[in-house]
Amino acid sequence: MLWKNWTTISEFIIVGFPGLHSDYYGLVSAIFFLVYIITLTGNTLFLVLFVTSESLRKPMYIILASLALCDMCFSTVALPKIIAKYWFDAGASPFHACFLQMQLIHYFGTINSLILMIMALDRYVAICYSLRYQTIMTNRLTYIFNITAWLAALIAPTVATLHAQQLPYCGPKLIIQCYCDHISISNLACGDNSQQKLVALCVALFVLLVPLAFIIYSYCHIIASVMKLANAHSRWKTFATCSTQLCIIALFYVPRCVVYIASVLQFKIGTDFRILLILLYSLVPPLINPFIYCLRTQGIRKIVIRWINKQRVIQETARINVIAM
Repeated sequence: MLWKNWTTISEFIIVGFPGLHSDYYGLVSAIFFLVYIITLTGNTLFLVLFVTSESLRKPMYIILASLALCDMCFSTVALPKIIAKYWFDAGASPFHACFLQMQLIHYFGTINSLILMIMALDRYVAICYSLRYQTIMTNRLTYIFNITAWLAALIAPTVATLHAQQLPYCGPKLIIQCYCDHISISNLACGDNSQQKLVALCVALFVLLVPLAFIIYSYCHIIASVMKLANAHSRWKTFATCSTQLCIIALFYVPRCVVYIASVLQFKIGTDFRILLILLYSLVPPLINPFIYCLRTQGIRKIVIRWINKQRVIQETARINVIAM
């Protein structure tokens, strides 16, 4: 508790990309704003479809709805501050607000990892135990899995945040990142905090690697089961149902692993490139998830097409009525 008394700063400053010229601030803020709006719109539309369509009350769509809600929350926590920094030069974040953002950033990131693990479990049961899928993966069990993920995800980020908040901070206060995260904040602590950073890194790797190990295990069994199918068309069709998830999983985990492995091995990578990698796995999946699943998932695609056709009929009917008048 003595460390806490050494803290002399009242706020942190979000720097973003340190190598970015001020002439491009407006462009970058506009890109971030566009990403935020598209992310909110796409995921909101998916959630509306899920709530209003009885045909989507199935395990896979329940998982996707949970993922969409998580993506919306993550983007809302991560993006507004960096948009304000580049648009209005408002990069200052109060001391405790920065720790709150750090807590939420890692919380929603952990939920995302756990949801991808649940998604892999769903595909594993659907392909390896196809005849028993409906009796194993019930809606009730899927809701339990998702609620458990949202609750369990609180543990690691809360411990890391409380631990980091006890460190002494006496300057500098510049966060070389687009939002407050544990690595950026703990690097600003005074004195020797290498042990604390090592513990935090181990926690982060545990949260990352345990779901990833299960996902790899699941897909190894899925691939083995698919390869046993005699019909080439059946093999291709089964692989196609998993390809979308594999792309999202790769985009979520590969850049993360690069960043964490570079940190563990103390491998130097450019600051701007590191931030770009972090934004790649943080912001791109929430942006493209709803569109990929709408295009690749037959049930959602049918509902969207039906809705579009319905709107066309309504507009055509309204036009005919106007002409008749």
